[in-house]
Formats: sequence, structure tokens, C-alpha cells
Amino acid sequence: MALLKQAPVLGVSKLFLAFLRLGLTAFGGPAMVAYIRDLAVKKNGWLTEESFRQGVAVSQAIPGATAMQVAAYVGLRSGGPLGAMAAYVGFGLPAFLLMVILAAFYQKAHDLAAVVSIFKGLQIIVIALVANATLDFGRRTIKIWQDIVLGLGVTGFLVMGGNPFIVILTSSLLGIFLYGKIEFKNKRPSGVSPAISFDSLKTPLLLSLGLLAGILALFYIDRQLFDLSIVMAKIDCFAFGGGYGSIPLMFNEVVGVRHWLVGKEFMDGIALGQVTPGPIVITATFVGYLTSGWAGALVGTASIFAPSLIILTAVVPYFDRLQDNSLFQRGMHGILVSFVGLLLSVTIRFILAVHWDVYDILIVALALLALRMKVDIIWIVFAGVAISALLL
Repeated sequence: MALLKQAPVLGVSKLFLAFLRLGLTAFGGPAMVAYIRDLAVKKNGWLTEESFRQGVAVSQAIPGATAMQVAAYVGLRSGGPLGAMAAYVGFGLPAFLLMVILAAFYQKAHDLAAVVSIFKGLQIIVIALVANATLDFGRRTIKIWQDIVLGLGVTGFLVMGGNPFIVILTSSLLGIFLYGKIEFKNKRPSGVSPAISFDSLKTPLLLSLGLLAGILALFYIDRQLFDLSIVMAKIDCFAFGGGYGSIPLMFNEVVGVRHWLVGKEFMDGIALGQVTPGPIVITATFVGYLTSGWAGALVGTASIFAPSLIILTAVVPYFDRLQDNSLFQRGMHGILVSFVGLLLSVTIRFILAVHWDVYDILIVALALLALRMKVDIIWIVFAGVAISALLL
């Protein structure tokens, strides 16, 4: 019953400050899970080791950035619903503020020759980052011939201009049939899940009503902000597989469908997301700022994080029941395989968007090699800035 065991309720301010301090150095995306564990289990004893492991399992099985979800889970188990929101906001606030500053600078200076040169190099680094994520995700996910067929089918469909949201839904349905004879290893069950009750659903219902009320208000106040909120919320609802799962979806919506940014600007936003602490989905802040200023940054950020927080609060009490369901396992595996195809298709489209020369090829090869050797992403990005300033 470790997942259901309620730790002593902590003060909201204590959780907020603890995760704010952690968020100031939250580079590396999912790698931050280890530091959250140190904070919650080793240093403060807010959660047991088993409960924390179950929280990581929940966070990986539902949409959203993994590290953000784990932070919210710790807040939920140790401080209740308000604790979840405090941990979530505290952990993401430093990345939001820094990204707004960087986006403002970018908007004013991106046409300067030196800045153009630097961002050209950063776009090459982004290709290495997405390619490396594709390799990592693929190695963990692609195991059998059905995975290969589904992954390549998704890639081909998307390169030809297919809709990624249709891909995700179709892949979940195909997974039920493709993996009917496959035995998936269950995560360690922590006990019998409780019966569904209003008390357990009260928090996600209230959060959902708050989100819907905010979106409805934007419909009457500012249609651009309304559209932005709908797009980012939709992306978050389908972003399985961690923060990188949102990149193909955001690229399709922001660049391909709505033309709010061109491909180069979107790649620059991803690059800036790598020099800020926090998850890569903070690129939503960049998109929001470039489309609608400060208000857009705030709406874009809130909308890209709110749905996954609501899903977390709804799923936690019933996770054991879900993870033991064979239909859920097969459908989820189909979705995860589709994200390998999604990432591969975006890698291909990014490659085609660059005018390559010898220096570009050298930079992307060295960046990819450094990533495979587990060099910290932020050092790779800074190296890319320096090389770009000198060579490009």
C-alpha cells in the first residue's frame, strides 16, 4: 500500500521554497529525478523509497514532463493538493522567468549578425539533441518486429505531413491488436487500489473546472491567447514519454498548422530551453512570448503544464489498477512506440531545414558523440555557442 500511504502534511510554503531552490539548478530534464529523490527521501524523509519509486512509475506512464510530474507527486503525497501545486510551481518558476528574459532578448536581437551566427550553431546542436533523444527512446522501446513496423510506419506518415495526434490515437488502438500475445512486465504493485469515490476525484475535478474557466475567460478576452491555451493544453494531454514527447506535437501545431513561428525560430526556442533549468517543454513559454508577449508566455506555460498536473492527481489513487490492465499496457506500448516515430520524423525535418556545410556536419557529429558519452547538455550548448561564434 506504499502508493496510497499518506505522509505527514507539510506546509505549502516549505514545499514551494524547497522545490524553488531545486528548480534553480534543474538542468538535465529527467536526470533531475535523482535530485528530487535526494530531497524527498534521503534529506527530508517526506516519502519512503517504495512510494517514491511508485511516483516515478506513475509519472512515466502519463503525459507530461517526467521531472515536473515527480515534483508534483512528491508535493501531493507530502502536502496534499496544495502541496502538489506548490511543488509544481516552485520547481518550474525559475525556468519560466529565465525563458521570458531570453525570449525578450531574442525578439529584439535575433537579426544581429553575431546572434544569427550563434543561433545557427545552436540549431545544429538541437538536431543532435533530438537525434540523441530518438536513439535513447528507441533503444528503450523498440524490442520486437511489431515495434519496428509501427515506428517506421509512424515516421513515414508524419514525414508525408500526417497529423501526430491522429498517429497517437491510432497507435494506441493498433497496440491493443499488435501486442495481443505479448506479455508485459508489470511494475511492482503497491497494493489494491481503492474504489472510485468523489473525495479522490475532488481535486482533479476542481482543477479541471479552474482550467476550463480560465480558457473560457480567454475566449472573451483575447482570441489569440485562447487559441494558444487550447493548443498547449492539447499538446500536454498527448505528450507521453516525457518532455521530448511534446516537441513533435508542438512543432506540428506551432510551425506546420498555425504558422505562429517558422521552423528556425522554433529550433531556436528549443535551444534556449536547453540553457534554462527545467524541462524542454518550457519552449512553450518562448512560443507564447513571441506570439503574445508576457501574457502569452504566462498562458502558454500554464496551459502546457496544467493538464498533466490534473491527470496526475486523478491517476495516483488508481495507478495499480491501470498498470495491471492488459489493454492499458498494450495501448500504452503502442503510444510509446509511436513517439519513437514522432521524434525520428522531427529529426528528419530538422535536418532538411538546415543548409549543411562541413562545419555544420562536424558540430553535429561532435555534439552527438558528447551526448552519447553522457556529457552534460548545458556544456554542449555552451560549446556550440562558442564554436558558432568562431566558425559560422
